[in-house]
Amino acid sequence: MYKLKDLPLHPIEASHLHARRERVFLLMAGLFLGSLTMLNILGISRFIVLFSVDATETGRAWHWGEWAKTTTGWSFALAVGVLPYPVTFLCTDLISEFYGRRRAGWVVTVGLFLNVWVVFILWLGGVMPQVPAMDPTTGLPPVESLSVVDGMVQDPNSFAFYQIRALTFGAVVASMFAYLAAQFCDVYLFHFWKKLTDGKHLWLRNNGSTLVSQAVDTVAVILITHFYAHALPIPAGLPASEVWQKLLMFIVTGYVFKLIVALLDTIPFYILVSYLKGYLEFDPIAER
Repeated sequence: MYKLKDLPLHPIEASHLHARRERVFLLMAGLFLGSLTMLNILGISRFIVLFSVDATETGRAWHWGEWAKTTTGWSFALAVGVLPYPVTFLCTDLISEFYGRRRAGWVVTVGLFLNVWVVFILWLGGVMPQVPAMDPTTGLPPVESLSVVDGMVQDPNSFAFYQIRALTFGAVVASMFAYLAAQFCDVYLFHFWKKLTDGKHLWLRNNGSTLVSQAVDTVAVILITHFYAHALPIPAGLPASEVWQKLLMFIVTGYVFKLIVALLDTIPFYILVSYLKGYLEFDPIAER
């Protein structure tokens, strides 16, 4: 039985070293694109509330795993789609380090088209027969299991699909603007810091590019998701001051999570750069 490494080279591969370098690029690009697709489909389908705090007459009341009890309370809540998001910046930083700004920018562009493809498939899946009758108040199929609405039998499985479809449409539009701004910002700043420090201080270009670009992304995606998609769990009819307080809460909590993960990913970034220098037989600093 052949192992993959024992198979002969394909004519398109110049050497075993070339094939190895392309496999590593494929792995990093695949992890980036897969994480990106997953986070946009999952998106805001669920918010994970880690803890909340309310101001009371006797001090602060902390609640673990629950939303704040008062309108002025703060909840540390994360959209489930945020969880794989930091991995995308680690991947683009590694691609930028070893394969250059042009390839990193190309991967970001492919990510844009990939999200357009996801939206197209979700749209196509929703308009092909049998199209269920929709509840005009929710824009979704009725929840009743196997009921008959307007002479059409409702499939209970349709509700989950159309709910994901509606959330994804709103989330993708929001995330695409934020994603383009943040990822191109990340790639640009990574190379800006690399040039400024003459290829030294790896931690600076890793964190300096990621932290700024994630701030851009967090602010943009929260504001667009709320004002365009109306998909954040903010009750209707709140005064403008309370709405902005909740928007600020989502921005701060989302960014704090990304900030912590970005600082922690400096460790695997250093380890991977050190390992890949030998594995790829390429030193990004020496080959500048």
